[in-house]
Amino acid sequence: MSAPLPERLEADVVVIGAGIAGLSVALGLPAGTRAHVLTKARLGAGGSTPWAQGGIAAAVGPDDSPRLHAADTLAVAGGVAEPSAVEILARGGPAAIAGLQQLGASFDRRGDGLALGREAAHSRSRIVHARDATGAEVLRTLAAAVGRAPHVTVFEGERACDLLFDQGRVRGVLTRTEEDGRARLHGARAVVLASGGIGQAWACTTNPPEATGDGLALAARAGARLADLEFMQFHPTALAVGADPCPLLTEALRGAGALLLDEDGSRFLRELHPDGELAPRDVVARGLFLHRRAGHGTFLDCRREPGARLAEAFPTVFAACQRFGLDPRQDLVPVQPAAHYHMGGVWVDGWGRSSLPGLWACGEVSSTGVHGANRLASNSLLEALVFGGRVARDLAGALRRRAAATLPAASAGQLAAARQRPDAGLAAEATVRLRRAMWEHVGLVRDEHGLRTALGEIARLERQLGHGRDDVHALLEVGRLVAAAALARRESRGSHFRSDFPHGDPAWQRRQLVEPARLTA
Repeated sequence: MSAPLPERLEADVVVIGAGIAGLSVALGLPAGTRAHVLTKARLGAGGSTPWAQGGIAAAVGPDDSPRLHAADTLAVAGGVAEPSAVEILARGGPAAIAGLQQLGASFDRRGDGLALGREAAHSRSRIVHARDATGAEVLRTLAAAVGRAPHVTVFEGERACDLLFDQGRVRGVLTRTEEDGRARLHGARAVVLASGGIGQAWACTTNPPEATGDGLALAARAGARLADLEFMQFHPTALAVGADPCPLLTEALRGAGALLLDEDGSRFLRELHPDGELAPRDVVARGLFLHRRAGHGTFLDCRREPGARLAEAFPTVFAACQRFGLDPRQDLVPVQPAAHYHMGGVWVDGWGRSSLPGLWACGEVSSTGVHGANRLASNSLLEALVFGGRVARDLAGALRRRAAATLPAASAGQLAAARQRPDAGLAAEATVRLRRAMWEHVGLVRDEHGLRTALGEIARLERQLGHGRDDVHALLEVGRLVAAAALARRESRGSHFRSDFPHGDPAWQRRQLVEPARLTA
């Protein structure tokens, strides 16, 4: 019996992803726009947004300005950030915070204003937060607003498998429902990738299970230009208790006075950088990694600061520690670096337009150029808000100019790949092997031999699994892309450290663009 034909649906805009970036796009579209939001998880429950603890950087304090915020962002970016994109980001911060408050977001306050925290490499206190659950509060606010928006339809439990083209333009998405494997065609006048990051490609990560790089793999298969894939940020302080994912211990703890110590009580980071615990993230993370590799223990000391107020000020952190029998008010907390945020992704311009007509991208899946080689703390949620809003504004104009789309068709190869499911045991084994190879060879310290070893392992796993559109296929795709980009950049810069090329090379003080060939299988 032949497989049933896919269900065909029509929209003006299809948004892939329901985190802060995707929902910002959907809510910013004009009333009357038919917007479909696709999410593998449930609305308000999946993706990295609800896991974000620290806050949103924005120049809203009386001693601050977008100019200072932009300067701090550029200072840590390794010389490869796009100044124009950074200016857009910093200038958009105050309005983004005001917009969230108008929608009902509740942020911590001090006196008559917002309570502002300070994190690593910020010259001012500018972190707007909701205790240590800022992402959850923002997502709650946006999900509630989407529930009130008649122009938005959310499709839960739906996996995007391939972009669909008509006359050279992206005109829709082929999807598969997670519950029963049914194929759907969402025809659209525009498609927006807002699918999040790739952290699950590493054995140690703070990212949720959904962060499997689906959107990046989708764009690569379609032939979109990619950028800065080698720049993966590792958060310095994940709880080192063997959990997967690793519970995050927000950088705001160090901003509040927590210290990083080894088993001898030494503040070892001060030997690496005068700012110690508040040095740029790449310095702190690599310092912890190398100290651990040398046989030392690494611990976060919260006993004096924030001390007794930790349980109230950082309830998410406190609960995570308690689950593993730790009381951070009294105990040293073991920490390790973990894969946290991808600064590369689908290349886009200042309005979120990709290199493919009809395709926009925003949030972690995109590469706007604002982060360069090392993201400034708490700029990620801000980027999703600011550029998600800009994508929506750009789409409003594009939709006025363009006629209704022709409903595209999926090729036989695309339908077969979408419907094909790998053996569960084989997929699980391949995922473990990939994540181990990425952690060991494409992690905080890299070299040519290790990168080639990782690429060889990925090639073997891809041959064993064959074509498909499941999480494991996306992870293998993005693992190969990141390892290849890391191999090509023969220098060290920001989060990308090559032990065989330990210094920066002026010839590499630029972004690395990748033009993958369009695939049709």
